[in-house]
Amino acid sequence: MAHPLAILPPMVDDLLRTEDELLRVVRAEGDFLTEIASHLIKAGGKRVRPGFAMASAAVLDPAGSPATIDVIRGGCAVELVHIGSLYHDDVMDDATTRRSVKSVNAEWGNLRAILAGDYLLGRASELASDLGTEVAGLLATTITQLCEGQILELESAYDPTRTVERYERSITGKTASLLAAACRIGAIVGELPRPVVESLTEFGLAYGMAFQVVDDILDIVATDEELGKPAGNDLLEGIYTLPVIHALAEENIATELRPLLTSSITADERDRARNLIRSSNGVRTALDVAQGWADKAAGTLTDLPDTPGAQALRAASADLIERANAPLS
Repeated sequence: MAHPLAILPPMVDDLLRTEDELLRVVRAEGDFLTEIASHLIKAGGKRVRPGFAMASAAVLDPAGSPATIDVIRGGCAVELVHIGSLYHDDVMDDATTRRSVKSVNAEWGNLRAILAGDYLLGRASELASDLGTEVAGLLATTITQLCEGQILELESAYDPTRTVERYERSITGKTASLLAAACRIGAIVGELPRPVVESLTEFGLAYGMAFQVVDDILDIVATDEELGKPAGNDLLEGIYTLPVIHALAEENIATELRPLLTSSITADERDRARNLIRSSNGVRTALDVAQGWADKAAGTLTDLPDTPGAQALRAASADLIERANAPLS
């Protein structure tokens, strides 16, 4: 699938510039640390967060001009926070693959993965500080929110009574806050009017909520190949996401599903659980929630002119729901 922001004419070139900048800023004095720090960067990715920073900065530009280097660096700062958090996530989950390559912890061990993740957060903070105190403060707050979201998720591990409210509080911190920060940083560095900055921040937050719900749906319905990592891993880790929560609300499904959701769940039991969740209304209910968040995201852009940047953000919302529907069709 094409990048959801490719409608913005210079976006392809800007994303290539982003790749170069990411690799440049993580370069360390030693080759070994450089190799570890750049491992997931080289593995690829859609760079949604830098893309949102660039599109946000361009929403009032009718020409869709190339991004400035400061906008690109702002997007890179958020992306490095995201990648650093993935290093830490994979250690916590004992994951072996990420983006169809070996995870950093599987390749070099947990200690090096943790330190490399910390290194990436440090580099992100350096980039943000170069962009001014507001951006630096925003990134620091975002890292705090991400940690809070992860802690909330860990508190609910292997808890089949996890509520929708607890789930949404967690994903607000661990996912939506980063996407909101990407949009806000792009708008701030792009020197847009404050009302536009606020609208774009709301867009990023709502999109981020939809994005995580879709990701959680795909963990239930997609294949390993489609995900680039093992499907159903959340069930093994005791992370009961929105499709699971809604499936457990159906008494006939819960009777068989609940006994499978334990800390000793096997791969076979995980597959049985995924089949039960797919046979329930859980996936469809979660998809409706994702659609609601995507619609809210699109609604925040209503007052913006029909520029390439605004078009790109609107297209991203539509692409998100299409992505969730693909394995269901």
